[in-house]
Amino acid sequence: KRKGWKSVISTGDKDLTQLVNEHVLWVNTMAVPIEKLDREGVRAKFGVPPERIVDYLALIGDAVDNVPGVDKVGPTTAGKLIEQYESLEGVIAHASEVKGVVGENLRKVLEWLPTGRQLLTVKTDVKLPFGVETLVDRKPDTRRLVDLYTRFGFRTLRDALANKEDAPEKGASTVPPPSPQGRNFALLNWNVDQVPDITPFVATRNYETVLDGEQLEAWARKLEAAPIACFDTETTSLDPMSAELVGISFAAAPGEAAYVPLTHRYAGAPAQLPLQNVLDRLKPWLEDATKLKVGQNSKYDRHVFANYGIAVRGVVHDTLLQAYVLESHQRHDMDALATRFLGASGLIQYTDVAGKGAAQIPFDQVDTQRATDYSAEDADVTLQIHGALWPRLEGDAKLKRIYAEIEIPVSGVLLTMERNGVLIDGALLARQTQELSQKMLDLERKAHELAGGPFNLGSPKQLCEVLFNRLKLRTIKKTPTGAPSVDEEVLEKLALDHPICAVILEQRGVAKLKSTYTDKLPRMVHPKTGRVHTNYAQAVAVTGRLSSTDPNLQNIPVRTAEGRRIREAFVAPPGSRILSADYSQIELRIMAHLSGDKSLVDAFARGEDVHRHTASEVFDTPLIEVTSEQRRYAKVINFGLIYGMSAFGLA
Repeated sequence: KRKGWKSVISTGDKDLTQLVNEHVLWVNTMAVPIEKLDREGVRAKFGVPPERIVDYLALIGDAVDNVPGVDKVGPTTAGKLIEQYESLEGVIAHASEVKGVVGENLRKVLEWLPTGRQLLTVKTDVKLPFGVETLVDRKPDTRRLVDLYTRFGFRTLRDALANKEDAPEKGASTVPPPSPQGRNFALLNWNVDQVPDITPFVATRNYETVLDGEQLEAWARKLEAAPIACFDTETTSLDPMSAELVGISFAAAPGEAAYVPLTHRYAGAPAQLPLQNVLDRLKPWLEDATKLKVGQNSKYDRHVFANYGIAVRGVVHDTLLQAYVLESHQRHDMDALATRFLGASGLIQYTDVAGKGAAQIPFDQVDTQRATDYSAEDADVTLQIHGALWPRLEGDAKLKRIYAEIEIPVSGVLLTMERNGVLIDGALLARQTQELSQKMLDLERKAHELAGGPFNLGSPKQLCEVLFNRLKLRTIKKTPTGAPSVDEEVLEKLALDHPICAVILEQRGVAKLKSTYTDKLPRMVHPKTGRVHTNYAQAVAVTGRLSSTDPNLQNIPVRTAEGRRIREAFVAPPGSRILSADYSQIELRIMAHLSGDKSLVDAFARGEDVHRHTASEVFDTPLIEVTSEQRRYAKVINFGLIYGMSAFGLA
């Protein structure tokens, strides 16, 4: 105002109308229509001018700011009082003249009113450490924003940066412009200081559908000459051991990719190259370790080629693992990486070409041109993501070592492990299924006896009737619908009050073992190999651990006798043995070193089992008498303490 500048306050907060004057306009953009108040507008709306707004608010109060005001005094009364006595001081001075309940209530809070007004008054005398002239719009510091958004988990805001129109310009100014043919090589050799926050996405799409031998030969030679190329497969299944090829895509340079349809079977599909002919021509390149390759989750694609007798070699890069090493806590799917590191949005989704839900068609029913658009784009974008991620890893010696010397080699080992699979004793599991079924029946009968009559243990409604109406047990918590909860946590607490709850919990545990393992595992045996083939996911757990899925072989129960027996069904073939290897309490050794805890250090120095040692102290039991269950509890305590278990958690 002192500088003579015109100002606009954009807010819905009526308190700030106190700042309105000939230079300041109050605008509420949330109102419909938009509300604009100058001096006369404030007077018309509130009945007082801007300089009396704080007096007005002190009288009516402001619940948001925790200012109580005068009881029974609303906007109309407050306006009349200020109009009559000119100010809050005038109202206070003439409080004895105000009649009725309003006067009584006013006189009760006379001492408080000046404080209320002070709380509502906007300070306008704060000394600022900058001049107003410096508050000009500047270009955002994208690198700092990415760091902040990543640190605080603002994924949407961070990804939105990639969609800004100026992102490619920012990146382009720092990246040497290689020729189209030499771009791969340039991407591999960027200095990390030259790497922009968002690598510019090459949007040019020179995609080709390979339908004849001449095209295939040209592409095979192009792949053999490329410094590094990307490969991808389209298949009939997400299960790598049973997936059959529908098509193969490649990218030899950014914006330059091809799709080779092989088994598209829809009406009117074009003639396609024979599958075996294509594989015979590509096999030398695929199996050549000197021909460098990159993929996105390439382990799956290597499985698919292995189904056809091709051992893919030379896979020196995988964008899934690159992203995982750089940012293990983020999403690593191709679309997320393209948005985050290339600023590419609007990529073709699988559902765009195959449909969704019940209407989804197999990929071999997708039009070959549409399949080319989708699959060639996948290969192209993956190659470009590699160009954005690899320089970042190269610029950090430790991350580069983890990626190049651990994650990439381990991927090949996991491929072998997955293809080898695990041999299980189906006959043993069949016997265990019968035994578990009998135990479930026995526990069900026992629950019926304790309940005084039959009921369905699997029905929450009938269980509520038995526990809370018939047996009069206490309600621990309720479901969102208001019914008493009978979840596992509740039953564990109620087991202290009545034995039926322990029986129900045991029956549930046995039923889960049966459905999850003894019934299911035999059905997951591959018909060709006679083994169970799990998937070891490298890029899931933030801690770096592997994650076993389909089936999960990491969490086979060990706490109960029945659970331990299931492990007996995993066997080695004649002439072989199962080897179990594990770090020897590595985290506890690190903790002993960092903490210098004498008891822990001494236990390691004596070569003791540290979990057994802890159990001996916790349970005040001689080391030799510690049970396996006590050791298991001590192990939970040891690791819980390392990872921040609270006293409540320990209890």
